[in-house]
Amino acid sequence: MREQLAPPEARGERLDQVLARVFPEFTRSRLQGLIESGHARVDGKPAKVSLRLKGGERLTLEVPAPTPALPVAEELPLAVLREDKDLVVVDKAAGMVVHPGAGHASGTLVNALLHRVKDLAGVGGELRPGIVHRLDKDTTGCLVVAKHETALVALQKAFKTRTVEKTYLALVHGSPKAAEGRIETLYGRHPVHRQRFTGKVKEGKPALTVYRVLESFEGAALVEVDLLTGRTHQIRVHLAELGHPLLGDALYGAGRKPKGLAGAAQDVVGRQALHAWKLSFPHPRTGKVLRVEAPLPPDFTAALEVLRGR
Repeated sequence: MREQLAPPEARGERLDQVLARVFPEFTRSRLQGLIESGHARVDGKPAKVSLRLKGGERLTLEVPAPTPALPVAEELPLAVLREDKDLVVVDKAAGMVVHPGAGHASGTLVNALLHRVKDLAGVGGELRPGIVHRLDKDTTGCLVVAKHETALVALQKAFKTRTVEKTYLALVHGSPKAAEGRIETLYGRHPVHRQRFTGKVKEGKPALTVYRVLESFEGAALVEVDLLTGRTHQIRVHLAELGHPLLGDALYGAGRKPKGLAGAAQDVVGRQALHAWKLSFPHPRTGKVLRVEAPLPPDFTAALEVLRGR
């Protein structure tokens, strides 16, 4: 952690300009990236690159540890739901990051795949070989990976043209008034909290989520969600802004402290209660629609049992 006071002459200057002066060991572009990712703070709060300073503010900079240039193969547990010569669909475990990045140089899904899949390295790029789409670290379930470039291009096209069907299961705080609903918004990064996203923006990309309440409990509900666009954190954001954040979601539901069965279920699941349940897509070689389903993980099942009073 690095810390400096903004000099008096910084009044009226942009945050990135001032940081470049007080932390000359970093390039302007590197500092802009750190600001965007929430690693730079002004008086303890995240800020935008364009913030104009007054002078005298406390500027703090947290620089993540460097990661290896290329991921390496690691023998890690990996649950495979379907595999052929073109692709592999895995059931991603909770706590596993999809690809290496800041703070996660090893132990990722990519590291495990490099050990399992011959010649995966370099498919679509060295840092994220074969990766077609992503799941958040604490989200479990179906994730498809391409084994070669042709399959990667075909699968990426399927995701882009929305010929892929993605269905999730979620446990949420409370129970939505409407048994089913459609949430359609513009979508973008939160203007202040840069590690978060929001559907309350005037400009952004379209985001569409459809949900159905499957079961209602004391203080919580089991919801089935169709993800019709694939924005980062989309289900978490849309349900939270509907008033029903996921149980265990520390980022979008931090202020919610459920009691009774809902509180006990949140303690049992111990993470954001979101599972990528079903995935269907055209096979990159044959065009035939593949349908894959990931069983509920033990923590999610245990939380459901608590909510059902068993």
